[in-house]
Amino acid sequence: MKLIVMTRATFFVEEDKILSTLFEAGMDHLHLYKPGAEPIYSERLLTLLDEDYYGKITVHDHFYLKDEYRLRGIHINTAEGEAPAGYRGNISRTCHAISELKETKKRSNYVFLKTLFDSQSNKNDKATLTREELEQASRQGLIDKKVYAMGGMNLDTIPVAKELGFGGVVICGDLWNRFNILGGLDYKELIAHFEKLRKAVG
Repeated sequence: MKLIVMTRATFFVEEDKILSTLFEAGMDHLHLYKPGAEPIYSERLLTLLDEDYYGKITVHDHFYLKDEYRLRGIHINTAEGEAPAGYRGNISRTCHAISELKETKKRSNYVFLKTLFDSQSNKNDKATLTREELEQASRQGLIDKKVYAMGGMNLDTIPVAKELGFGGVVICGDLWNRFNILGGLDYKELIAHFEKLRKAVG
C-alpha cells in the first residue's frame, strides 16, 4: 500500500526542514498543495529542498513547475479536469464520488477518492461516503490499486482502507497537526508519527 503525504495548505517557516527530514526518513511521494498561493512561494520552497527529492513531488497548481524542476507529476483537483495542452507525464486526479472512479482511472496514473472520514486538516470537510457504499464499490472492483483513500486517514482508519482494497492513503492533518507552526521548532513527534504511518501501510 502506498503512502502519500500532502503538504499543509499554507506555508510555514520550518516547512523545508521538516520535508527534508521526512524524505530522509523514507517519504517517497509528496503532494505539494498550496491553494491560492502565488507560484513564487512554491518555487522558493522547492529551491530549499535537495534536487534529489524533486522526482518524488507532485504539484497541484502552477503546472509549469513540473518541467522546470523535473517533478514527478501533476494533480488535478477534480475528476473532469483536463491536463494542460501538450502535457506528457504522470497525472492524478481527485474523485468526489464513487461514480467518477471508472472513467477517471482510465485517464490517470492514480486517483484520490474523498472524503472517507471527517478531515483532520479542514473541519468543514466531512465524510461523504458510507461504509456500505465503499464496500459495494470494492466488490465491484471500482476500488483497486489505482485508488487512494483521502480524508481523515490515520493509524485507526488505514486498516479500513486496506480492507476495502485501496492502493494507498493520503495523509495530511494527522501528520501536520503534530507540529505547532506558530513558533514550533521541535518536530521529532511528527517524524516519529510518520514512521508509524509507514509501518501501518506496510
